[in-house]
Amino acid sequence: MPRFYARRRLSVLAGLTGTAALAGLFTGPSASAALPTPVSAATARTYLASLTVATENRTGYDRDLFPHWITISGACNTRETVLKRDGSNVVTDSACASTSGSWYSVYDGATWTAASDLDIDHVVPLAEAWDSGASKWTTAQRQAFANDLTRPQLIAVTDNVNQAKGDQDPAEWMPSRTAYACTYVRAWVQVKYYYKLSVDSAEKSKLTSVLNGC
Repeated sequence: MPRFYARRRLSVLAGLTGTAALAGLFTGPSASAALPTPVSAATARTYLASLTVATENRTGYDRDLFPHWITISGACNTRETVLKRDGSNVVTDSACASTSGSWYSVYDGATWTAASDLDIDHVVPLAEAWDSGASKWTTAQRQAFANDLTRPQLIAVTDNVNQAKGDQDPAEWMPSRTAYACTYVRAWVQVKYYYKLSVDSAEKSKLTSVLNGC
């Protein structure tokens, strides 16, 4: 995901005209005290076995089809909410921008004291979701996915690590900090299962391999 996409946006779609309240899977985001703990490896293996295996198709994808960094509370958007959640001793200004704090990036083990050094990663990237079934969703459903604070889907990490990941799935990219591998694939599978997204064959093979070692 290019860095400029992960920076805070002061304006997003003010509202989705004519969109009813989200129901079922696509409930609106709610802040939590910490990154939600992914399901166990055993549960993830069960979830993975139930996922549809299909070839990916990125035709028609545009990141703007997933409205992200929406207002969560007061002046705080999704990015700022995750920064406050994932950091230590985070201080924010009246616009909810983080002015100080400390953040540990679980992907690479780096610690940062400036929010500008961090991106908010979508564990399952937006383009990957599109390839796997989100192309059939409504804009409201894609917005709910892009701002999901309930599932283990959003996390503050070193910006250039997020850029290196881009839109790659676990068959193509894994965190360099191997101690986080199990957590990462458990989160990936949980998100795909919850949103009924498919996996491709190479992706499933990699997920299976990592989960079997957890």
